[in-house]
Amino acid sequence: MASTKEVQPVIKTLAEFDTQSGNLAERVIFNNRTMILLICLIITGFLGFQMTRLELNASFEKMIPLGHPYIANYIDNKEDLKGLGNAVRIAVETTQGDIYTSEYLATLQKISQDLFLMPGVERNFVKSLWTPSTRWNGVTEDGFEAGPVIPNTYDGSPESLEQVRMNVERSGEIGQLVAPNLKSSIVYVPLMAADPQNGKTLNYRELSERLENIRRSYESDAIHIHITGFAKVMGDLIEGVRFVILFFIVAIVISTLFLFFYTRCLRSTMMVVVCSLVGVVWQVGLSPLLGFDLNPYSVLVPFLVFAIGMSHGSQRMNGILQDVGRGTHKVVAARYTFRRLFLAGLTALISDAVGFAVLMAIKIQVIQELAIIASTGVAALIFTQLILLPILLSYTGVNQKSAELSLQAETQGRIEKSSHLTWQFFDLFTRRSWALAMIIICSLLGVMGYFIGTGIRIGDLDPGAPELRADSRYNRDAAFMTMNYGASSDVFAVMVKTPKNLCTSYDTMMRTDALEWKLQNLEGVEFTQSLALYCRQTLFGFNEGNIKWYELLKNQGMINSIAYPAPRIFFNDECSLLTMYAYLADHKADTLSRVVETVETFAKENNTENARFLLAAGSAGIAAATNIVVEKANRKMIFMVYAAVITLCFIAFRSWRAVVCAILPLMLTSILANALMVKLGIGVKVATLPVIALGVGVGVDYALYLLSVLKGHLDAGRSLSEAYYRSLLFTGRIIILIGFTLSIAVATWAFSPIKFQADMGILLAFMFMVNMMGTMLLLPALACFLLPARIKNRIPLHELKQCSN
Repeated sequence: MASTKEVQPVIKTLAEFDTQSGNLAERVIFNNRTMILLICLIITGFLGFQMTRLELNASFEKMIPLGHPYIANYIDNKEDLKGLGNAVRIAVETTQGDIYTSEYLATLQKISQDLFLMPGVERNFVKSLWTPSTRWNGVTEDGFEAGPVIPNTYDGSPESLEQVRMNVERSGEIGQLVAPNLKSSIVYVPLMAADPQNGKTLNYRELSERLENIRRSYESDAIHIHITGFAKVMGDLIEGVRFVILFFIVAIVISTLFLFFYTRCLRSTMMVVVCSLVGVVWQVGLSPLLGFDLNPYSVLVPFLVFAIGMSHGSQRMNGILQDVGRGTHKVVAARYTFRRLFLAGLTALISDAVGFAVLMAIKIQVIQELAIIASTGVAALIFTQLILLPILLSYTGVNQKSAELSLQAETQGRIEKSSHLTWQFFDLFTRRSWALAMIIICSLLGVMGYFIGTGIRIGDLDPGAPELRADSRYNRDAAFMTMNYGASSDVFAVMVKTPKNLCTSYDTMMRTDALEWKLQNLEGVEFTQSLALYCRQTLFGFNEGNIKWYELLKNQGMINSIAYPAPRIFFNDECSLLTMYAYLADHKADTLSRVVETVETFAKENNTENARFLLAAGSAGIAAATNIVVEKANRKMIFMVYAAVITLCFIAFRSWRAVVCAILPLMLTSILANALMVKLGIGVKVATLPVIALGVGVGVDYALYLLSVLKGHLDAGRSLSEAYYRSLLFTGRIIILIGFTLSIAVATWAFSPIKFQADMGILLAFMFMVNMMGTMLLLPALACFLLPARIKNRIPLHELKQCSN
């Protein structure tokens, strides 16, 4: 693969060099350096300007799998589901007495009005104690009565407050809109997909700011406000992006310092960093041109592009340093490095791009957009790292002393004591006994990691918003909601589809009632609502609370008369759709799985021509559909990533033995990463899938660079020990440097206040480090048995003479 078989001559002046030598790509690039540099400058300026048009936002619709049958059912019946979708819930809590005070109700009224008038709110379905849709029903000596919970005659007097108290008790809203301890109440605010004023996707940052303004305006020692919902999570994550940017800058500084301390060459270090940042500029600048926003989950992509760029750029810088250290002219050194590493770099970057591109298989728009954005970023690196960087270094050159230092082992015929011990250690794994021991150890780690990894879960594993810290304001608000309301924000809605005007038929009601009974007794379900339950309760009330009447009568006329005045949240105007609500304790993966399995099993056994039970609506129903899609796509994605990487490696090396050497360390990293996710309590979901794909893509970079040089020396007839030693001097040192540097850089993310970034930092640091160690230890151990034809004539390390290319 690499041209390591040839000994490239030392050419000290450009006049000695044949500019028509090398392949076509090399001649086109280096014989037109000025033009290519100018083109790259123009592209960078244009895309840099486009960066200013990039908006940071999120979209509820993009986060859900629109093609899944559950979501299709929800969308088909969305108009009849009364705001069951993207919504925020605001709990207004009093710390003085209960909610039945004129001061509290006045504050609640103002908050309800402010929320009602906010842009992007689906006003028809806003609900609080003050909205006319919040009604009470009762049976008195005068017959059936009903009305709004807070009547038009309310004036704040003690009599009016007592009337409100009575109405709330008869409304059935205690545990839903009103906390059982009577110290808080909910304002439920459904949201539109787009802002009706401008037709653009709802801006969650602005929405979150408006909610926080309301909190600041009304919160006091007497009033506390708690806000939950998808929009608030996204708003908090968007607000936390400044921390992502801060840690991104820290990672750049750490990478730059480590690289400089290694090379002691400021020029080459800055060129590597600049070209990596140019790749980021191209990636970010292309996003608005493609019509994409930057969302809280794709905000890490620029750093991933930067990290990949640093990895590839360091290899080129190292090659040029060594050639210049031998006395080669800077332009010729750049061309030599281009010859040696272009194909390896191209294959590695294509592997990276494919690793992201396979995310397109997941039919969730936000992941598909992320796949396109990340793939275009990696494609940009093909130009900025493989072409632009060598051209820039051919102009700037490198520090002569730094170049000579990079060849200290060759020029002095030895290496320093500390380095000597390091290279001796790595050389051990080119011997059969040590290689076998390493393979056995890695096999045991793989088996152990596999069994631990079987415990990995799909979806969220923690209550609240796992993307945020447990002590964040949002998660404290979510804990308040769960603690104080039987009807949580995690709503799983089952739709019962019937022919027109038959939704109240006795058979349908009995089947709905049977499903509701199953759900009421299911772990994780705290409360349910349905028309069947409403009819039971109403009939019970009609008959003076006699428990014998808490039943569904087999009398269609009676059922129709009871159901007619029922709230329209239970059925649509055509009476062709019933909606049953299950309020869950949380949206953990296990809870959702139990509910889905129960409803699906019931539907298979009870669906008829007149009643079909359809899943699913509500926030929990949408989350369940997302988990199902992610679970299926995860296996498919891993298979496709490895299939692509194996194919590319085989094309590059044309040897199944070399492919095995490159792929097995990657597989070990994937297995151990899954085990780490189990231990850290990280589920496989929309946010983590890109990182899983990245682990394979970046890992193969290390293997491709080392193996391309190693195999070239082996093909030239050198022993594995000598070939590995030469590979370490040329490219292995950079692999170790980049592995440690990137691991340390992303490990700093663990201190981020955003738990999502902290988790991804730990996971990335682990994968960077394990991929590096796998390449440096397991790859030569596998090569010991697979690659060399004979190893009897191995030259011991201490007898190695001066190494040269």
